[in-house]
Amino acid sequence: MHPDHMKLLRKAQSLNRAGDHPGSARAYQAFLGKEPRHADAWSDLAGHFLALGQVHDAHSACETALEICPGHPAARINLSCSLLRMERLNEAEVLLRSVLQADPRRMDARLSLVECLLHKRDLAQVQRILDEAIRPGAMTGIYASLQPLHAQLWAIFSTELFEAQLLDKAEQACLTAVRLDPKNLTAKSNLGSIHMARGHLGKAEAIFRRLRADHPQDESTHLLLITCLARKGDSAGLDEEVRKILLEHPSSESVHKSVTGTYYNLGRWAMFDAEIDRFRGVSPGSAFLDFEQSLKDLLFGNMPLGWDRYEARLRVAQELRLKERIFAQPAWRGESFVGKTLLLWAEQGLGDALMFIRYIPLVKALGSRVILEIWPALVELSATCEGVDQVVSTQTPHPPFDLQASLVSLPSIFRTELASIPADVPYLDVPDQVPHRQELLEQLAMGRNGTRIGLVWAGSPGHVRDFERSLPATALASLAALSGVTWYSFQLGRKESPPLPNLISLAPYLKNFSDTAYALSGMDLLITVDTAVAHLAGALGIPTLLLLPFQPDFRWLLEREDSPWYPSVRLFRQPVYGDWDSVVQQVISALTQDS
Repeated sequence: MHPDHMKLLRKAQSLNRAGDHPGSARAYQAFLGKEPRHADAWSDLAGHFLALGQVHDAHSACETALEICPGHPAARINLSCSLLRMERLNEAEVLLRSVLQADPRRMDARLSLVECLLHKRDLAQVQRILDEAIRPGAMTGIYASLQPLHAQLWAIFSTELFEAQLLDKAEQACLTAVRLDPKNLTAKSNLGSIHMARGHLGKAEAIFRRLRADHPQDESTHLLLITCLARKGDSAGLDEEVRKILLEHPSSESVHKSVTGTYYNLGRWAMFDAEIDRFRGVSPGSAFLDFEQSLKDLLFGNMPLGWDRYEARLRVAQELRLKERIFAQPAWRGESFVGKTLLLWAEQGLGDALMFIRYIPLVKALGSRVILEIWPALVELSATCEGVDQVVSTQTPHPPFDLQASLVSLPSIFRTELASIPADVPYLDVPDQVPHRQELLEQLAMGRNGTRIGLVWAGSPGHVRDFERSLPATALASLAALSGVTWYSFQLGRKESPPLPNLISLAPYLKNFSDTAYALSGMDLLITVDTAVAHLAGALGIPTLLLLPFQPDFRWLLEREDSPWYPSVRLFRQPVYGDWDSVVQQVISALTQDS
């Protein structure tokens, strides 16, 4: 190698050690202009491209390195990282496992595989690989510098376990992360959140206040403290912390979202409105502000304005963690589409899809062919809706179409008001094909001599407000006072069950919504929290008692005991924040009086 070329390489390596990714990348490119067959340099350049977020450049640099040296370990690991950033998770996993098969000691490949599996939500495999990585001697030598990354992966793992409601495992993952890196902020914050989820609000507050003192500029820990104070009902403390964080971060959109969300959930509308008005001055054209205002509009029954403002969600889809959809075909606005094909597509959750499918007969009356693209779990069920010509899964290609619209945009398109909600139920039916019909029929026969009541006490743990809308299984214990009942659990994904006599779990037979619809059709009554099963029961016209938190989702409005969306649903609301005992007692009183 020419001495001048070596100087370029040493300069690139020196800039790399200094953490100057842009400068090092330029130096490596200059060196490779002189020495294009240097596989190590191509691999190192790929690493800098990854650090700079230039994923496709990183991918190309790795491929060049591997053309020169097909088995280059670092290039293969960097290639897997580029595949990971491109969401080509299966390819990344296969590549990383092949690297480890060739050299099981490669801790960098092991930790990259953990990151890949975290993206795939394969928590069992993550646990196994992370456990292997904390064996004595695993992080020595050249890999000792990876220990902070190792700790952060344990912390991220704790987040995934927490969202899956595996609190004991989440706590252990936090403690492991802190043992590996005592400064890891993510793990410490998660530990406070775990205490908060368990109802240990004093412990959680103490952790958040320590973190607040140690990291005064960190928004996230301050916002967690605000959430904790809200759940404690400490209004004075809450308002003081809100005042502080607004002074410290007056223009932060994340702070604004948390503050308005907190006051929305507590029903403190003057404070909610004040923060909306304050932030309008900071960001006058914010689509997120329109979205936030729409939630209050709809909750208060101001529907035409609320539905129009709710369309702002499509402009902030990524911030709301919605999948952004881009079509070449124009959006349908409610005009006649005779002779054309319209694609209606699902967004948000299963409950939203079940709720807004009701509009399809109105859509069909304005045109020719209607195709519905929907989540795989709802394909067979939604095909029973009148007006649907074809149902396709979100995981399969859709046929040609001329126009498109989101299901959730239909209330705005049809200028929906309280008095014009299409509420003819049932608008869905049990599909012909029910995979576990026979097994469910046998379970239903066990309750033929009494009243059959279904139960759902918890929603999806990944829901942002699941801690408010779900209740502990033990909170339903007093339902045992009702005589002549055979209880059927429709609950999925939770280990604990209410201590009720004659409780039969249908969970083993509820593999899709066709099974669930069939089982619901055999119930005399469903008692449920606000989750997709509530919408399914309402769409089927099943008598339902819906248990709502103090501040419900906008679709349930305020103060009403009935739902204009679902005539067969009766609403039971928390009188104060977090009071599920009163809600259950209201249910018992209502059922006792009805009998």
